[in-house]
Amino acid sequence: MDSRSDLENRALRYLARREYSRLELRQKLSTHPHGHAPEVLTEVLDKLEQAGYLSAQRAVEQIIRNRRSRFGSQRILHELKTKGFDDHTIDMALSGLHATETEAAVAVWQKKFGVLPGSREERAKQIRFMMSRGFSMKMINQVFSQVSEGGR
Repeated sequence: MDSRSDLENRALRYLARREYSRLELRQKLSTHPHGHAPEVLTEVLDKLEQAGYLSAQRAVEQIIRNRRSRFGSQRILHELKTKGFDDHTIDMALSGLHATETEAAVAVWQKKFGVLPGSREERAKQIRFMMSRGFSMKMINQVFSQVSEGGR
């Protein structure tokens, strides 16, 4: 016989689909029509963490893996903070993000543009696009110089 509560079963169904931060899962579970007391939610989330079903580290790794090919570190960092991950978990993930930043920036730029800008307007357009994807100005300049050195 199943000894898990309805709330715990619902949480496990969510976690079976993808990884969630504790904050995201709390929000998702609390919006259910059969609302539960905050203490009950906290207890269920603690139990899931202790059992290894809810893991901040796995959730961060999944987000980074899914976003890395399209976004820069700044955008990914903002998303992690928005999802409620603690600073320690984010700091651990940042070292890996910074290690692949240049490769990711060049790949995003190549896919979107592939040709160095010929005018100031085109350069501004490419810079705005790269910044909207979460790449710093320093990284964007690195991409331009790396691509121009390697030939168009």
